[in-house]
Amino acid sequence: MKPSDLLTPTPAGLYCPPADVYIDPVRPVARALITHGHSDHARAGHGAVLATRETLAIMALRYGEAFTGSQQVAAPGETVRIGAVDFRFVPAGHVLGSAQIVVEHKGLRIVVSGDYKRERDPTCAPFEPVTCDVFITEATFGLPVFRHPPAAAETAKLIDSVRLFPDRTHIVGAYSLGKAQRLMALIREAGYERPIYIHGAVEKITEFYRAEGIPLGDVRKVEPGERKGEGRKAFAGEVVICPPSAIQDLWSRRFPDPVTAFASGWMRVRARARQKGVELPLIISDHADWDDLQATIREVGAGEIWITHGEAEALAHWCGTVGLKGTPLHLVGYGDEGEAEPDAKPAEARSVEASP
Repeated sequence: MKPSDLLTPTPAGLYCPPADVYIDPVRPVARALITHGHSDHARAGHGAVLATRETLAIMALRYGEAFTGSQQVAAPGETVRIGAVDFRFVPAGHVLGSAQIVVEHKGLRIVVSGDYKRERDPTCAPFEPVTCDVFITEATFGLPVFRHPPAAAETAKLIDSVRLFPDRTHIVGAYSLGKAQRLMALIREAGYERPIYIHGAVEKITEFYRAEGIPLGDVRKVEPGERKGEGRKAFAGEVVICPPSAIQDLWSRRFPDPVTAFASGWMRVRARARQKGVELPLIISDHADWDDLQATIREVGAGEIWITHGEAEALAHWCGTVGLKGTPLHLVGYGDEGEAEPDAKPAEARSVEASP
């Protein structure tokens, strides 16, 4: 059979006709398979959802327990047959619970990557390459300029700055699902033992990570009016992690002479850092960079590469230079998790709005 008979792009997302299911649909559908919990891939309102245990739990935290009519856990590596199609969830290394979805039917194997990264992450299972006929990849950082340095080296920049400026608060923007918790874990691995303070919007997901056994150390929510009597110097020398949008909010004005930082792959572009008023850009990404996109495509051995979002045209061009068929799918509704964060409705959005 042709690959397009097994998976085909539609306005709602990737659709599998033989199983009558969608993968990461961008609008409510009867049956959905979800790769991970970021809100550009995991939306509420589907009739039934199949995902990893962690992704289902994250969706419930962000959208409420009634985010779907019914749900089913996909155990890692276990084959689930829907109709005549076999589906298997394999770690993607993006965030806790993230998975690639392997789709097999009549001798054809397609792997849907969702979002993924190849760099080590102490908070989630590493990416596992799966050989396939068609590999469906993201290309968020699909340009040669995006070559991410080791995350540990970027974390060391933050720790060094804290030591250099002991009278200033370091406010670090980091996406509330995955990036914030990974940054906490990296800070602990770097030997930082002081409490890490967090914005209220980060609290629920952080508590979930801790309940899953991820060691994050002493993490404390910044409470409304906390240390009010002690003045603005109360958080001098501390690290505070918050959603990127909170850096410019009134919320941030409680901290003394803050050093503003932002942990993102986009910080490779200095103009973006300047535009956002970021004093300390930290190039820490939860997506594969240009080199890792290429390495992964070579590793899975697929003859066809479909590209869902990001710099699809550039990656498709590279595929052509190495003898592969690269096809941009031009799917609408996907993007970097930072763009998607405000769409995490209703539960997490209420937390953002209500946080101090």
